[in-house]
Amino acid sequence: MNKDYTELEVWIEGRQLVDLVYTLTKKFPKEELFGLTNQIRRAAISIPSNIAEGCGRRTSRDTLQFLHVARGSLYELETQFYLAFDQEYVTKEDFDVISTRILLCKKLISGFINYYKKIENGK
Repeated sequence: MNKDYTELEVWIEGRQLVDLVYTLTKKFPKEELFGLTNQIRRAAISIPSNIAEGCGRRTSRDTLQFLHVARGSLYELETQFYLAFDQEYVTKEDFDVISTRILLCKKLISGFINYYKKIENGK
């Protein structure tokens, strides 16, 4: 891959997702600061961080491992926002916005994983 990871759409979208997460979680109750707020932010931060770390690895197998961790964090983040919605920490509108962004990131990271799988398989 010739591009720097900071130019990759998957990383850029992951970073924008983190920004949205911080905006939404600022509205959460203060008693959740060390609970769900912290968990959500950590999961979100993990996404572009693991994409970046994966891009810095020497082999496609190593890269794939970090991309899978990033994808797992996306699913974790999605679940946590369902929980936040259940607790009425986010509105239906905000939930729909974050869900749409998470879905976009899932598609991008799955495409990136497929790209690296082809590299690993020599195709």
